[in-house]
This record gives sequence, structure tokens and C-alpha cells, in this order.
Amino acid sequence: MNTFRQQAPLVLVVDDEQEVLDEVAAVLSGAGFEYRCCKTADAAIEEANANSFDLIISDINLHGHSGLEMCEQIKQSQALRDVPVMFLSGAQIPDIIRRSHAVGGAYYLRKPFDPEVLVELIDKVLWMPHLVANRAAQRETAGAAP
Repeated sequence: MNTFRQQAPLVLVVDDEQEVLDEVAAVLSGAGFEYRCCKTADAAIEEANANSFDLIISDINLHGHSGLEMCEQIKQSQALRDVPVMFLSGAQIPDIIRRSHAVGGAYYLRKPFDPEVLVELIDKVLWMPHLVANRAAQRETAGAAP
């Protein structure tokens, strides 16, 4: 079995509402994922640069920068561009799903969300073949560093 599959996927959850963070954390924990939570886009970018996340789940409406702006910044980073971003939001903005895909978002799920649908979408995005290969290579490189 390869090293990538032996580790539980690490997910970063970004939302400015503690209740949503708690709800998503409970779903992730119950599904066997490891996770970290942030309340702002700036904190999330800092956390993403410091850790090897397999997925970022973000709200659109965050204090300071929007989740869309955060996703654009992540996709511009050489180290983070292959980390998939999934939006979980109640935003009622025209064309929000199209806009979330335009900045590099993999999926958009509306709040309130069905926990089973969230886990299903996470499974789909985590096991896209090119992402699996890229993340495995990054983990091997990180493990080989002194």
C-alpha cells in the first residue's frame, strides 16, 4: 500500500461562523478525515502554506477577503495550486457557481448541507487521478527532505 493512502486526508475548513466549523468538523471526523479550521482567508492561506493539505473547504463570504479571492491566491501559488478547493456556502450571488469554478473551485455545495453529500463530494475530489499523483509526489519529496 502506498504512503499516500495510509494517511488520513488532511482538510482545511475555512468559515467565519463557529457553528459551521463545528458541524463540518464533526462530519469530517466521523468520516475519518483529519482537519484544521480557520476563520479568515488570511489565516487559511498561512495555514495552507505551512501544511500539506489534501483539500480546502471554504465559505464564499469571509471577513476581509472572500473565499473566491482566497482561492485565486491559492491557485497562483506553485506549492498550493494542485490543492483542490471546494466551496460550502449559502451565498445567494448571481452566477456564484460559475464564478467559483472560474477561480479554480472544484465543487460548490450550498448551506445548509447534507453531510452525506459533503462526504461524497470530498471523496470525489480527493481521488481525482492527477491530484492523487501530484499530492503523493509532494509527500514523498517532503519526506525525503533532511
